[in-house]
Amino acid sequence: MINVALVGCGRISPCHCDAVASNKDDFRIAAVCDVDRDRAKALAGRLGCEWTDDMRRLDGRGIDLASVLTPSGLHPRHVCELAEKTDIPMILSEKPLALSTREAMEVYACVDRCGKRLIPVYQNRYNPIVMRLKELVDAGAFGRIHQFAVNVYWRRGADYYSIPWHGTKELDGGVLFTQASHFVDMIHHFLGPVRRWKGFNGTHRGLDIPDTVSLAMEFENGAVGTVNATVSVYGDDYMTELTLIGEKGTVRLDGINMNHIAFWNVEGVEKPDLDFTITHQYGLGHRKLYSFIAAGRWEMFPERDKLLSGIRMMESVGLGG
Repeated sequence: MINVALVGCGRISPCHCDAVASNKDDFRIAAVCDVDRDRAKALAGRLGCEWTDDMRRLDGRGIDLASVLTPSGLHPRHVCELAEKTDIPMILSEKPLALSTREAMEVYACVDRCGKRLIPVYQNRYNPIVMRLKELVDAGAFGRIHQFAVNVYWRRGADYYSIPWHGTKELDGGVLFTQASHFVDMIHHFLGPVRRWKGFNGTHRGLDIPDTVSLAMEFENGAVGTVNATVSVYGDDYMTELTLIGEKGTVRLDGINMNHIAFWNVEGVEKPDLDFTITHQYGLGHRKLYSFIAAGRWEMFPERDKLLSGIRMMESVGLGG
């Protein structure tokens, strides 16, 4: 049994509670931690576990995995504190790992020095359609990938930005880091590290960070493409879109979170019946993520060079213009 501590009891914590419950033969939540004592006590009461407001007190409690679910800009500090001040061998970090390349590299150096395992979270790569695409790309079914297009057209309203750290440069990082980083990871997952890029951002909502970004990229394998992202769509979330164009096939995914195959033409490969309904804002990828941890499938998680490539690009475009 893998004992889990949730560090942070906010907006994303129910996904991790659900994922652990869905893998109950392998995991149990043994403790929760939050600087908001009332919030920590409330979640601990629902789960029937211990609680603390100081993550250092998780040391010596038989915790095998700490899941860092705190505001984005605090991830580097909290991962390093867990690595250095506790005996917890595995540390999971919600996306993004950091809001700067320097901090991300420092996190990796710290975790390596302490002999711990770092598990970055990008659960959308476990979308069943995305997993099938990855298999086909790796098997060469598309041949050489020529081009791609990613569009993320979502809405985050006043209720979302009423959460104090949302919309702040120090802790949020903007639409690329907080929303579209899943899709930046996905493109790196398919294509490898990026060679060069050029982007533009816009701040239209009076926030400290960009709510709208457009960028063009060239990857080291020669593929070129674009990413457009916004959280300022009128009304509700509109759609996401991913198009891959290769020498032997073209695929287009769309839907609220790439849950629908809109076009499929791949040489010798029939369109799979993998469309699904989104039942949760964050999808159900966390369930698969925890199952991979239980199975020791470390190859299913983001590689260091690809993750750093994505952060380097997001930092320069998403924050620096």
